[in-house]
Amino acid sequence: MSSDTDEQDAIIAALTPVVDGIAATLGSFCEVVVHDFRRPEKSVVAIAGSVTGRAVGGSMSEIGMGILARGDEAGDELNYLTRTRTGKIVKSSTMVLRDSSGTVFGALCVNLDITAVNQAHALIGEIAGVAVGPAAVPTTTFGNDIGSVVDAIVDSHQLRQNKTWSELDRAGRLELFRNLDERGVFAVRRAVEQVAARLGISRASAYNYLSDARATLHASTRDSTQPGITHPDGAQP
Repeated sequence: MSSDTDEQDAIIAALTPVVDGIAATLGSFCEVVVHDFRRPEKSVVAIAGSVTGRAVGGSMSEIGMGILARGDEAGDELNYLTRTRTGKIVKSSTMVLRDSSGTVFGALCVNLDITAVNQAHALIGEIAGVAVGPAAVPTTTFGNDIGSVVDAIVDSHQLRQNKTWSELDRAGRLELFRNLDERGVFAVRRAVEQVAARLGISRASAYNYLSDARATLHASTRDSTQPGITHPDGAQP
């Protein structure tokens, strides 16, 4: 076992008893979670409180998958709002865990159910005559099954496109796979097969689209770093 792995295990072991103390201090509307990104399908290794309904062995959400996709470039995400599929408004902070070499390998998350606070704020504003419309809060899938999270990400992309897979042209299909890749979906084991099943395409087709999406992304990135060829009038080709 490498020293890096030993250090990462030690950090997680040290944080595990801390989650109970934080949750107890903040009360019943608080949930504290330790994620181990080395096992994304079952990343929840410690949890106290019950805001998202997960347990040890549960999966990360879209937020965690996005951090996983950014790797060591990921940073903390603090005080953001999400809505669970049951309608709870959750205020969260996700703090990445790094070892001494700077490798991101997990996260400590604090989730506060502020649904009642949000409702009280709206009521007080209405009574005072200064009520405003509710702010748009993105819905996030929390669950013990990583498959439900992957399905939700695929479905949300198609809803934004307002098109089914069969209605997308090739560019749209590559964009879908590129978006899923950027959000960390394919870091999950067997995610390509699951995405294929969700879209109703073959596994081979899904692998081909993913390969082509990554190739076009790398090509565009490489081209953007090349010096431009300038015409005599100064225009770019």
